[in-house]
Amino acid sequence: MRIAILGTRGVPNYHGGFEQFAEFFSVYLAELGEDVYVYNSSLHPYKKSTFKRVHIITCKDPEDKLGTPGQFIYDLNCILDARKRKFDVILQLGYTSSTIWWRLMPRKAIVVTNMDGLEWKRSKYSKKVQSFLKYAEKLGAKHSHHLVADSLGIQSYLKEKYKKDSTYIAYGANVFKNPDHTVLSNYNVAIEKYSLLIARFEPENNLEMILDGVVLSGSKEPFLVIGKHENTFGEYLKNKFSAYAHIRFVGGIYNLDILNNLRYFSRLYFHGHSVGGTNPSLLEAMASHTLICAHNNEFNRGVLSDNAFYFSTVDEVKELYLSKEKADFRQWVQLNEKKISEEFNWNLINKKYYDLIKKVRG
Repeated sequence: MRIAILGTRGVPNYHGGFEQFAEFFSVYLAELGEDVYVYNSSLHPYKKSTFKRVHIITCKDPEDKLGTPGQFIYDLNCILDARKRKFDVILQLGYTSSTIWWRLMPRKAIVVTNMDGLEWKRSKYSKKVQSFLKYAEKLGAKHSHHLVADSLGIQSYLKEKYKKDSTYIAYGANVFKNPDHTVLSNYNVAIEKYSLLIARFEPENNLEMILDGVVLSGSKEPFLVIGKHENTFGEYLKNKFSAYAHIRFVGGIYNLDILNNLRYFSRLYFHGHSVGGTNPSLLEAMASHTLICAHNNEFNRGVLSDNAFYFSTVDEVKELYLSKEKADFRQWVQLNEKKISEEFNWNLINKKYYDLIKKVRG
């Protein structure tokens, strides 16, 4: 089959969850002998035409000059190129800036769309933008040949809202087995003498709530904040917490081995995501032998069940931060790792996507 993956900034991953999935899945397909193509932004640092036997198609992306509107032009450029390629299946990751071009999709290709989370709920967007995202979501649900939901909550939502069936396939992770504490010296922290969070700098990820709780605790233990912070909300948070030297804004880290080690040796891992389905960074935390404190919502509970602490307020963050030690909850850590091995490992997730693509292709 000739298979294309659209909707990401490209591979290898330098950005986030969809890019990480695109990297793993495309390589998996290529290793099986499939003819697989991934669309890369012209702003992506990787400039070669192949990546581990995956074909890379680079398309013009003016986001650096136009901001958000540039994403729509990049997606348009990818779709126009796809019309020339005679793909059998197009796997579209997300719908935010691509589904408005649905009329231009190649007629003969089967379009499978991962519907992502409830993007229109993100508080960073104005009411007007939220209305547009609802419209874009509707277009994706209506005009794709098949839908993928990355959580049972999203699957139920698609069925209720659009009367559309979908296939539930979560994100994946692999259990981290080779910890190396020497990584910690680069971040001036010691084994289980620091805590951390990893997130995009968006309000609905509750970074401010978590950091307010850390400050309220009075603890001076190092707290690492990992994520690309060169945006308005990032500048706001860095300014607000600039007086607290133990809160360290590390920036974006995309080396999975470094991230896994930082999670593995931490005392507590805070996961504040409140919008969307199965979050990749949550699965990676579960796979990294860390004790998780998660925002209390259906998406996080659907993955973690009873094997984590939950918070909804600053005071609850404070209490968790002051009183929890990883050693006291080793069973939770082990059960989360077991869940990754049995339900969320990458080989299983990749196979589910591959089986779906073969099924819809006929």
